[in-house]
Amino acid sequence: MNISPSESQEISTRLSGYDYQLPRDLIAQKPLENRNDSRLLILHRDTGKIEHRKFHEITNYLLAGDLLVLNNTKVMPAQIIGKKPSGASVELLLIEEQEKNRWRAFIKSNAKLRKGEIININHDTISLNLSEKFEDGSWSLIFNSNENIKELLHQIGKMPLPPYIKRARNDDPLSPFDRKRYQTVFAQKEGAIAAPTAGLHFSPETLAKIKHSGVEIAYITLHVGIGTFLPIKTDDIRDHHMHREYYECSEEIIRTIKKTRGQKGRVIATGSTSCRVLETIAGNTGNNGTPQLSGWTNLFIYPPYDFKYVDALITNFHLPKTTLLLLVSAFAGRKNIMNAYETAISEGYRFFSYGDCMIIL
Repeated sequence: MNISPSESQEISTRLSGYDYQLPRDLIAQKPLENRNDSRLLILHRDTGKIEHRKFHEITNYLLAGDLLVLNNTKVMPAQIIGKKPSGASVELLLIEEQEKNRWRAFIKSNAKLRKGEIININHDTISLNLSEKFEDGSWSLIFNSNENIKELLHQIGKMPLPPYIKRARNDDPLSPFDRKRYQTVFAQKEGAIAAPTAGLHFSPETLAKIKHSGVEIAYITLHVGIGTFLPIKTDDIRDHHMHREYYECSEEIIRTIKKTRGQKGRVIATGSTSCRVLETIAGNTGNNGTPQLSGWTNLFIYPPYDFKYVDALITNFHLPKTTLLLLVSAFAGRKNIMNAYETAISEGYRFFSYGDCMIIL
């Protein structure tokens, strides 16, 4: 998308330009009973026109010849509770496996943490050592166990819900529910610590209806990491640096994208994750001119940005002053997005991970 002179006046490099006030009661604490009953705000970026629908009506806006791109990453139950020898409780979020039995993690504790300290988990049957603390506050952990830690997480871990979704630390009756609903119905490749939330709205029935209408569906992978959610701490957004996240895409999908666009169809990215993978590949080729189909991306999209592969975007409503809000502002224009968010608030839309969503056309 090329930036017009009028739109360029709406570009702000200051973080304060991407702020808004949200009533706390609009932060969704759990999903609706049926995935595709979420509300859908349609934003036409060329005109700023807004429509209101239910998500299952998205099929009216996807046309034969379009390509719908979904992220098939699978969320790990990566949150575990541990105890220090003193008895103090700690909460660990495992965010990346560095090597066998060594993980990077964020740790919440009321007591001070020290290098070399031992933490016990799983009723003291397994322990881990705090090996090294990094500049971003995360730790390198070494598990004193020969168990497969990923398999162990499925026994004792909880889904790593965002902090604005309030759950009890222990004996949470919604925990089994979250294991199912904080996961897309097409999740396949485990490795994420957060769900690609725009994909949570799709049911098998809606996907079947989309495919039957002549829309092609393709799956890429981006393992959502902590970088997507870390706050921007710089007043000038251009000074922010994204953490890297691992992605995969097939050569066939790139051929399908080029074919779709060549035949005047649209490439519709589901979520910021799918969008970032496609734009990473579009702007990243090897020495021989071939696209880099897998690897690590730290692509930070903010206004102005010329989108090369993505023609439409399905996305949830995002927190203020975040990289996610900047991405959708780059795609639709800051003025359009701020107006859409103001409208969504006045209409009582549900916000964030378990909330409603929008499609930007």
